[in-house]
Amino acid sequence: MNKIFLAMLLVAAVTAVAQTASAPAQAPPAQAPPAQPAPAQAAPAPAQPAPQKKEIKDPAEYNAYVGAVQQSDTAAKISGLEAFVTQYPNSVMKEDALEQLMTAYQQAGNTTKMLDTAQKVLQANPCNLRALAVVAFTKQSMATGANAQQNLSDAGQAGEKGLQCLPTAAKPEGTTQAEWDKLKATTTGIFNNSAGMNAYAAKDYAKAEQFLRAAVQADPTNLTEVYYLALADLQPGSAENDVEGLFYVARAANLQTSAQGKDQIVKFGKSKYVKYHGSEDGWNDLLALTATAPAPPANFTIKKYVPPTLAEQAAALVKSKKIEEMSFAEWQLVLSEGTPEDADKVWGVLKGKPLQMVAQVISIEPASKVDVKGKSVDAPTKLTLAGSSDDIDAKRGDIDLTMTAAIPPKDMPKVAADFQFQGTPVSYVAKPFVMTMSDGALLVAAKPKPKPTVHKKPAQ
Repeated sequence: MNKIFLAMLLVAAVTAVAQTASAPAQAPPAQAPPAQPAPAQAAPAPAQPAPQKKEIKDPAEYNAYVGAVQQSDTAAKISGLEAFVTQYPNSVMKEDALEQLMTAYQQAGNTTKMLDTAQKVLQANPCNLRALAVVAFTKQSMATGANAQQNLSDAGQAGEKGLQCLPTAAKPEGTTQAEWDKLKATTTGIFNNSAGMNAYAAKDYAKAEQFLRAAVQADPTNLTEVYYLALADLQPGSAENDVEGLFYVARAANLQTSAQGKDQIVKFGKSKYVKYHGSEDGWNDLLALTATAPAPPANFTIKKYVPPTLAEQAAALVKSKKIEEMSFAEWQLVLSEGTPEDADKVWGVLKGKPLQMVAQVISIEPASKVDVKGKSVDAPTKLTLAGSSDDIDAKRGDIDLTMTAAIPPKDMPKVAADFQFQGTPVSYVAKPFVMTMSDGALLVAAKPKPKPTVHKKPAQ
């Protein structure tokens, strides 16, 4: 929607209301009011009851109304209509006069007065479609700055109210069926757009999908509506509409005329597609399809990637990699999540075999003295270590290591430090995973050799 479009909507109101208010074919005597603004001779009653025609009985009121609406100068029309609604606040033509005044303010570029008048129209008739459309459209266009949220909320409320009124709205007098159908189609688009964008901003994605889907069906070329429908569909809580969302994000990329904007939408859409499908395969085909298709074809689908289970990952690992070359985290995966057969394969290689590793210290059991054959000796140091990155992040031990002897104070590691060691696996618990290792020994990197002393020749 744009301002030109809104102006066309209101121009239609001017024509319709002016026709309603036209004088009878034969001018009435000066001392008597016309029977009604429409021709004196009423047409035969149609099959369906027609709206009751409005009749101004006071000649002065009639002349004031017709004189105001027939002004060609916008300022004069505003002045005349303002005077009319002030002088005749209970006139049968009050709603029509306010519609004309709302349109005149739009033509004068006075948005504030136009909105104020639209609210007065709605006080006279809460289901006036043109006034609701003016509020919805204008408030949405004002959804920037400090009052953005309030304006968007006002637009959304007007949009939802308009959609509620549409099924029972009566065709105004003087409006042809073709004009009425066009008005309803136009306002429906405005209402769905405003209600959908407000719902999206409020993170009510189910409502946003409902309204924006209807808006896109009415106008498949509206980039904003198409893109925000895609965003609503692709929200985490709307997983059932991922396929529709992927279609419309690709469609939005095709509707975007800016090269930079198109690249950004394509990048975003491809990332969502890969996450859903598991690869880029088919993405370019989707872009090609949405260049011409305004909506998903019948039976359109995209295959969803289903990640393998942990047991399937463990099985694939055992088949594709030598056990001796696996990391500690990969051993842990197979031993804790793999099938008994796969776990036995890995444990058969690891059990009783000295392994050299680096792990992070979680805790150290304090040294203590024990009596061995009447002698007091230091007990072997015991450490709790984390060998996988997940357990390191969680600060959870997955290795219980018993050293062959007490660690000398000068070599004692600190908690949270990396610890190089050799240990021999003796047992494990699958869940929560802990591997017990014995015969622990420190692995200390060889110290670099000292550089030879350089004797400089004395200066001459």
